[in-house]
Order: sequence, then structure tokens, then C-alpha cells
Amino acid sequence: MPFPPRIAVRGKLQRESRKNNESGFRIPGLALRSRAGKCGMTDLFYQSRLANLKESLKKRKINAFLITDIHNVRYLTGFSGSSGFLFITKRKNIFITDFRYKEQAGREAQGWDIVVEKRDVIKTIERLSQKIGIKKLGFESSVSYNFFRRLSKGDLTLKAFKGLIERLRAVKDSIEINSLKEAVRRAESAFLDIKPYIKQGIRERAIALRLEERLKKKGCRHIPFEVIVASGPNSAMPHARPTEKKLNSGDLVIIDWGGEADGYLSDMTRTLLIKGDKINKKREIYQLVVEANEKAISLVSPGVKSQEIDHSARNFIKKAGYGELFGHGTGHGVGLQVHESPHITWNKKERIKENMVFTIEPGIYVPGLGGVRIEDMVVVKPDGSEVLTNLSKKLAIIK
Repeated sequence: MPFPPRIAVRGKLQRESRKNNESGFRIPGLALRSRAGKCGMTDLFYQSRLANLKESLKKRKINAFLITDIHNVRYLTGFSGSSGFLFITKRKNIFITDFRYKEQAGREAQGWDIVVEKRDVIKTIERLSQKIGIKKLGFESSVSYNFFRRLSKGDLTLKAFKGLIERLRAVKDSIEINSLKEAVRRAESAFLDIKPYIKQGIRERAIALRLEERLKKKGCRHIPFEVIVASGPNSAMPHARPTEKKLNSGDLVIIDWGGEADGYLSDMTRTLLIKGDKINKKREIYQLVVEANEKAISLVSPGVKSQEIDHSARNFIKKAGYGELFGHGTGHGVGLQVHESPHITWNKKERIKENMVFTIEPGIYVPGLGGVRIEDMVVVKPDGSEVLTNLSKKLAIIK
């Protein structure tokens, strides 16, 4: 079931935008551009996200809020640059950037008042607060200490908030889900293109480089993280980096990679086995991981606690005698960042909600022998989940 924008909010936000634009809002020393723009379907989703945030701020009695995390800036505005801040009050939505991104912000952050800071962002924030009459300012706790120290020297009363927008981002709308599906499609297509190249004698790093090249040719503007290709004993390290090691007979080969579409990311892992002698133990481990993966996926549904999903995979592996060899979480949210809420691990009790998207990635890592990890992405549905990854989980033995 899609998570549609709250259309009823549209008029309210548009009235606010017009009111802001008509007010002649100016700050000495700053260049301001008002961008009403045309309202398309994607804009409605951004308006809905902003309305949800303002509702959250109202409940917490926050009259002004500063957003500094660039992923949260993109989530609320669509801005894809690397420098931007949002200053939000009950009636004003202000986007602060520098000269480099003036035109880009105007094109992408439709409906926001664009302020181009000419000196430094701290002074800009102070001037905005003085002009609007803000004395108390909420801000994201993720800011650097130096940023906080400089901001706290002024007259503003500051209060830090953790995860306000991240909690909203955990539940995806239909636009986001479509982008995530495309990021999965691109990643899987790239992997299938290079899979015939994977064979005994090929170096880990050569496989990783070829996969990265294919990802970009499939339309990924950037790679979510460094591709992991780990073979033989290296595969017993969950986050091993590709080396010049050649794939040898009987090696387990873990490949962990992701794609990108419209700023949204995907994350998946498959484990291959190079044909050789004495591989029965490796087959056994592989099958255990597949079953743990499927058990966890079968438990995904609205209302379940994230800890319960983790326990379903972890307890299965533990009963098989490999509990000490599965030391990371079973999964994590994926969206504008490759690791975000919810956290599917043993020490988190986050309530799973419809339209959350996260990975399921149990693993077993045996030092000296090798490791197996199977990672899928799922989206939560009203009565269960939809697996977004489509690659086969049947053990591929490479000749």
C-alpha cells in the first residue's frame, strides 16, 4: 500500500509560501530569492514531509528549528548539492546556501525562500533569528562541536534534538520506494553482467572494479560504499576490503555491493563458491545462512519489534552451533543513506511500521575457512513484507 502525500496540507503550505513571498522578507548583507515554482506530484511529497516535520515540532513546542544534516535537507527539499541548511519556523521555510549552489537550490528547492550567505552561516543564522524574532532555536544533535560552540556564543537559547527527521525518514513514501526499487534493479543488473567474469584465478580487486564500472554504466551516479569482494579466509571478515588475492579452488566468495537511483541506495550481498574439494562444510554453512535469512524475512510485518526479527535469525544460527560466529546485526534501514533506521539488531526494540525498508543479512564467519552472508532488502507491507531483491539464493558453484 503506497504512502500518499497528505493532499489536504497542500493549500496550507502554499498559503504560507505566498505569505512569505509577499512579506518583502529581506536581511541586510544577504541575497534572498523566493522560489514558488510549479507544483507537481513530487512537490506534494516534499510538502507532506515538511508538514509532518512541522507537526512533530509543534508537539515538542519548537518554534524554530535548524537542519544541518545534508541528507535531511535533501529529504525535505530535493536539493542534491553538498552544502545547504534549513531554517524552519511556523510560517517561514528558509533554505541557506552559498554562492556555489545558488542556481541549483533555486531549481531543486521549490517553494523555499533561498538565502545566499555571503560571510558565514553562523552569522546568517543569527541575523535570521534576530529579524524573525527567534530567541529559542532547536537544532540537530549531529552538528559538529565547533559549529555548536560558535552558535552558542550568540544570544540564542539552544536545544538539541536527536533523530526527529530520521524517524520520519524510516517510513518511506511511494516515491522513495520506487527509487529504492530502481536502485536494486541497477545493482542486480550490474552484478549479473559481471558474474560470468568471476572464476578461479581472478583477483578480488579486479572483480570489485568491474562491478563498480557496471554500476555506473547502469545509471548509478555514485557508489553507496566500497564494493566488498572477499574470498577464502578473507571472507571470514565481514567488512573485508578487496585485495590482490586470486580466487582459489574451494573458496567461498562474499560480494557485498549496492546501487543508487535519485539519491536512494540499495545494499545486497551474495556468496559464491569456487568448485573444489572438501566443500561439504561450506555447503552446510551456506544453507544455514539461507534458512536464517528466510526465517527473519517471514517474521517481518507491522507491529513486530526489530529485536524479534534479529532473534529469529540469531537463535537459528545459535542452535546450529555457530552463534559466536554471527556477531553483527541482522539488518538496517536503507534510504538516502545505506545505514539508517530501523536497526534490526539484538539490542533495539524499534516497532516495525508499514513502508519501512531494511536489509536482512545474517552471516556465519569461520576464521581460516571463510564466511557466508546473504543480504536481501525488504519493504514492510500491511500483512508481511515484499522482498525487493530478486537474485537467486541457490548456492552458485563456480567452475
